[in-house]
Amino acid sequence: MIDDLPGAHERLEALRRHADRATALALFDALPAVAVEDLAGAWRGYEVRTGHPLDGLLERYGWWGKRFDSPEEAHPLVFEDARGRFGVDPDGIPLALLVRSSGLLHQRPLALVARRLRRLRRTMRPKARLRMVEHRGVVTAAMVYDALPVLDHFRRVDPDTLLAVMDARGVSEPFFFLLRRA
Repeated sequence: MIDDLPGAHERLEALRRHADRATALALFDALPAVAVEDLAGAWRGYEVRTGHPLDGLLERYGWWGKRFDSPEEAHPLVFEDARGRFGVDPDGIPLALLVRSSGLLHQRPLALVARRLRRLRRTMRPKARLRMVEHRGVVTAAMVYDALPVLDHFRRVDPDTLLAVMDARGVSEPFFFLLRRA
């Protein structure tokens, strides 16, 4: 429970406004593990800005969050537009290239075009699985992407709030985000 770490919500809200990587890692490391079975359902996502090149990118492109139907059926990229929520297939996304070109991807004209094209990558099929994985010395729930060398590691703030870090091959810095149960 949140009582395991007094002040975690306040620290989390401060992180959401802006924090450095060391502060975000310190909070992440202080939080307890979460079990795979505790993740079932839809989770609204929010970026935690730590100066990572991808900061603001998911939200600019309409990212809504994640959905976990079962340990074998995870939907890592759920977006929302005027027609509703939909999953996007991350297969083939060159993550390291995205990080290197993030300045270009943040530009409004490109984002507007990309937002219109997202539905071309729409999928109803799960594109990840949930597993218990050791990360930073703690065994906790993680989402393992099917087609990308990416793991999202989760820590529990409370039963309905998670702090997460994306660990991706070719990306040296961790990318932080927050999930709140929908």
